[in-house]
Amino acid sequence: MLGVTFGRPEDWPGQDLIGYSEEFSPGLALEAYSCGVFPMPIDHDGEEMGWWSPMQRGLLPIHGLHVTRSLRKSARRYTTTVDRAFDDVLAACGDPARDGGWIDARIQDAYTTLHAKGWVHSVETWDADGRLVGGLYGVHVGGVFAGESMFHDPDRGRDASKVALLRLAVELAWAGVRLLDVQWLTEHLGSLGAYEIPRAEYLARLSLALELPQLPWSGSGTMHGADLLQAWDVARAQGTLAGRDTPFRTDARPRAARPSEGGADA
Repeated sequence: MLGVTFGRPEDWPGQDLIGYSEEFSPGLALEAYSCGVFPMPIDHDGEEMGWWSPMQRGLLPIHGLHVTRSLRKSARRYTTTVDRAFDDVLAACGDPARDGGWIDARIQDAYTTLHAKGWVHSVETWDADGRLVGGLYGVHVGGVFAGESMFHDPDRGRDASKVALLRLAVELAWAGVRLLDVQWLTEHLGSLGAYEIPRAEYLARLSLALELPQLPWSGSGTMHGADLLQAWDVARAQGTLAGRDTPFRTDARPRAARPSEGGADA
């Protein structure tokens, strides 16, 4: 069931930004996801927190992730972990030198608290020398995972954020998550199979996904590239046989949309 903290969706304005407030806390941020809303500062140096629910919401099919031959080759070069270096991932995602950077001290503090309480998870990608070269983080509530941001090292981490997404898909499949929310569709995420749906349809799917039990992640620790690919092949096959990730709109097509820090990779 959808939360009501942000009012009735039919009363929201017909735009991505549905409101703003000076009030902000870890608890309010967490509650927002159950309402189909997420926080993002309006101004990096301002005091007002923006509350967003895109008119067109980006989703990534967990069992339908596009894993190309090139990505499989890249995955073999890396190892991945879960929740091993959350602080480092958050810092890299929030690097003020990044184009479109939006993660400020309020966001960092709130999501660090939510990570400590088990609501927020990170996925890390490491190279052969043990350097963190990519990663992502997001919020897990019921049968929903809301991706917040991802990064990769442009010099050492080719495809590293995509490999982190692959590990995320495996973890979410094992945890029975049915909805992977990526907020806005970007060209990068579209190349991986992401698509967008209208706000009303997203909220209907969210309401159903929130009814699912929140299962723990696998705790499988470090996963080398070959093991990750094997786990993905099994998860994808099981998801296909079980009919998961459906119903999907057959007319939903990836298209370039507004840039987002969470979707930048090259």
